[in-house]
Amino acid sequence: MALGIVLIALGMVVLGSTLTMAKVTMAVMFFFGWLMIAGGVLQTLHAFACRNWSGFFLDLLAGILYIVVGFMIVANPLITEITLTLLIAMFLIFGGIFRVILAIAARYQNRLWVLLHGLINVVLGVMIWQRWPASGLWVIGLFIGIDMIFNGWALLMLGLAAKNLPAAAKTE
Repeated sequence: MALGIVLIALGMVVLGSTLTMAKVTMAVMFFFGWLMIAGGVLQTLHAFACRNWSGFFLDLLAGILYIVVGFMIVANPLITEITLTLLIAMFLIFGGIFRVILAIAARYQNRLWVLLHGLINVVLGVMIWQRWPASGLWVIGLFIGIDMIFNGWALLMLGLAAKNLPAAAKTE
């Protein structure tokens, strides 16, 4: 429950300031870049540890690619966040169009929800795309803030539900 409350508070701080969203977005790009570098180093070491394996060169190339891309992200986090934002917008638009077409073409129960989901995705994607590249400075931070709030609420509700379990169920 405590983690849920902290995540809700942090998510609200992120959503409360555009400057904070920009900093969160930049921090995420840095973190993501360093994770890729670490993963690339581990994969490269794995390739050399298993050099008799037939997939040695593929493993080695994948590790090197991770390292190179990780350094590119760390060296240019602003360009990375702007590019990633455009990809997110395109994903939302094309995924939304697909959902709308699916909801119209196929007959199934509650397809209205899929149609609504598709329409919302298209609208969000277009909104991000219209304000691109400036939206690249805040969109990822906004999404992370929203995710933190919903994650916090889910953990809080899970904690409250677990608190109300009978004592016998808690020990099992």
